[in-house]
Amino acid sequence: MSTEKTIPIKRFSADELALRNAEMGVDEAHWYEEEELDLLEQTEPLLAARIAQRQARIENLRPYVASGIAPPLTREALIEVLEEARAVLLRDGGDLELVEIQDTTVRVRLKGACVGCPNSVLDLKNVVEKIVRRTFPQVTAVQNVY
Repeated sequence: MSTEKTIPIKRFSADELALRNAEMGVDEAHWYEEEELDLLEQTEPLLAARIAQRQARIENLRPYVASGIAPPLTREALIEVLEEARAVLLRDGGDLELVEIQDTTVRVRLKGACVGCPNSVLDLKNVVEKIVRRTFPQVTAVQNVY
């Protein structure tokens, strides 16, 4: 008979999380830089972790924030940006190539291990499209063509 004790997982609502952050002294209006979080971690590790988690959630909600003026969407510039996405895909045996740019839609061809992989749709949206739109916010979609 196992003597391990199971710990129930409690899911907190947004209001409960905001209340807990306020109790811990998280400044909701301040964006903490890495250096500030490192210093805070030395004295208040739990608070630093909460702030880092909060900021990561915010970043995930705003993945396509463009700073300044968007550069022109040229084939050469896009290929350079796609190299970053290729590096991520190559780690798992995948690859991609640029097929065409049609208005604000970028068409790529996933290759290698990406062909037939059930995660390829997620990789296309969460990796390739995110990287492309970070540099070229005018791109509305990245599509895989076969």
